[in-house]
Amino acid sequence: MQDPTAYYNAQFNARAAVPDHARIFTRWQKDSAHVRRTHAGLLDLAYGESAGERLDLFPASKRGAPLLVFIHGGWWRSLDKSDFSFVAPGYLRAGFNVALTNYTLAPTASLEEITRQQLRSLAWLYRNAEQYDIDPGRIVVAGHSAGGHLSAMMLAAQWPRFADDLPADLVRGGVLLSGLYDLTPLQHADYVNVDLKLKTEHIGPLSPAFMPQATDAPFVTAVGGLESEEFKRQNALIGSVWKDRLMADVALPDRNHLTICDAFAAPGDPLFDATVTLLESLRAA
Repeated sequence: MQDPTAYYNAQFNARAAVPDHARIFTRWQKDSAHVRRTHAGLLDLAYGESAGERLDLFPASKRGAPLLVFIHGGWWRSLDKSDFSFVAPGYLRAGFNVALTNYTLAPTASLEEITRQQLRSLAWLYRNAEQYDIDPGRIVVAGHSAGGHLSAMMLAAQWPRFADDLPADLVRGGVLLSGLYDLTPLQHADYVNVDLKLKTEHIGPLSPAFMPQATDAPFVTAVGGLESEEFKRQNALIGSVWKDRLMADVALPDRNHLTICDAFAAPGDPLFDATVTLLESLRAA
């Protein structure tokens, strides 16, 4: 590779690879605003002290249902949970609670702190499950892009070490969408690393592909067929490293790095259906 900086900048610049990305973001915002107007939701619940530590919870119509937690992407430095409310309705109709989490964006927060914030968000949801009629034994985390990385970190988390009131299997399943699992290349991508400021010593502790999965929680992976070779490599990597618990790697030949989120939200799409299958496979507490 002659110029790793140029190569990885091109591989990771998903917006440049999707010419109509501005239209997609506008559609998501419009659809998400409609969801918040038309669905009962508990918005901006505080799971921590900082302004970024907020989540939205859309409750299921039945008590004691599983919880699907969605972590948004945006290279850990952009977008907001409110941009992704559109993912909730299909899962609500299927009988599941849906939560969407925020975090303090880089560079205000380091990637270490962003990861700790997501640990706090999942711990808060577990501890408050009874109050919101959620089955604490059926929490599944899903995430896209940077959120895929954070979701994988939740699957690798040693929860009892984080807090002694938390069970090792707090997260019972995962859905990893176009995520980043080996952060080594990001050191070369100044397009991203200008805000993340990752150095060699950060890579191991923040790369889930270099960690064992903490429990036997099943998980689903997916990457769009129209995505870059590096995103495809990252997807194959986590599926290989954690192969013993890989429930499905969903083929999405006509999706790109953004429209994979539309697939995740669409009942009848193979990715949506695989997520529902995972949620339904978990035994009630």
